[in-house]
Amino acid sequence: MSRRLLVAMTMLVGALTLGSSQPRATQAPTPDAGGAQTQHSPVAQTWKAPRTPWGAPDLAGVYTNNDEALVPLERPPEFSGRRIEDFSPHELDEINRQRTARFNQTLVGFGSTLFAGAFERRNSRPWLIVDPPDGQVPPLTAEAQQRMRRVTRGLSSNIIPDGPFSGYEDLGLYDRCITRGIPDSMMPVGYGSNYEISESSDFVAIRYEMIHEVRVIPVHSQPHVGAGLRLDLGDPRGRWEGETLVVESTNFASRSAFRGATDRLRLTERFTPTAQGVLEWRVTVNDPYTWTRPWTFVSTLIKKDDSQRIYEYACHEGNYSLTNILTGARGADHTRTEQ
Repeated sequence: MSRRLLVAMTMLVGALTLGSSQPRATQAPTPDAGGAQTQHSPVAQTWKAPRTPWGAPDLAGVYTNNDEALVPLERPPEFSGRRIEDFSPHELDEINRQRTARFNQTLVGFGSTLFAGAFERRNSRPWLIVDPPDGQVPPLTAEAQQRMRRVTRGLSSNIIPDGPFSGYEDLGLYDRCITRGIPDSMMPVGYGSNYEISESSDFVAIRYEMIHEVRVIPVHSQPHVGAGLRLDLGDPRGRWEGETLVVESTNFASRSAFRGATDRLRLTERFTPTAQGVLEWRVTVNDPYTWTRPWTFVSTLIKKDDSQRIYEYACHEGNYSLTNILTGARGADHTRTEQ
């Protein structure tokens, strides 16, 4: 098994086994395929988001989208021509059963039977991209195609690259415990898919378990920082539109921009409470220097009960991988020299 696949499988096993025992939001209605609540649900028709003492929707708490660890970003080929809203709850149940079975079979195929069959995923949708309607990431611009040919290493990545490893720059920002970037920090990767939202009258803060970064989002009128300042998590500015927290982020550092975008990337996130303990997280990605049009994906965040918390993620303290990888690479160099 390649090291890349082994790392990915290990991460997924951790999430799928631990996530199955995590408490769920109390009596939260099941989201439909598009992320909204079922229209016929009396709870969905009468429910209103609670308010903070200063009158804003109260989104505070610890959330997870661990259940979507097996949901592809793009529409799978077998669903060509179909829309997310076309899928009935029964079909989603069958899709979830098939995906879980395939994952279990993959574990068995690689000789790992310890956790096979020990979990159940309850995905809320068949794929994440809702715009464009074909469910695909739009084509790269000609400029981006040239840029991707030149820049192949050092980008933020959820998977450890295969090498060669001449120095620490040959590993991504995630491997080096620096950042997963945005929106990667809230994309489920197999474990640690937990996020804590805190609010005050002027700020909303989001703390990510993985890497343990915190975004502090002003929700009062304040311009973005100057163009000369570039940040790995961008420069967010929030506002309330009814029940929805809208966050516009600019000023990204090119080294951590999402999926190889430029530092001119603009992300628009919409956090909308749709039922008790349920947030729809809708993200629009816009970089005309990378993609031929903006595109949008949606994920469902489920609030954990009030006893849950995010624990320390001591990434740097336990990160012996860099030393080991570079030591192994130098050993391989020495072996080749002797031959």
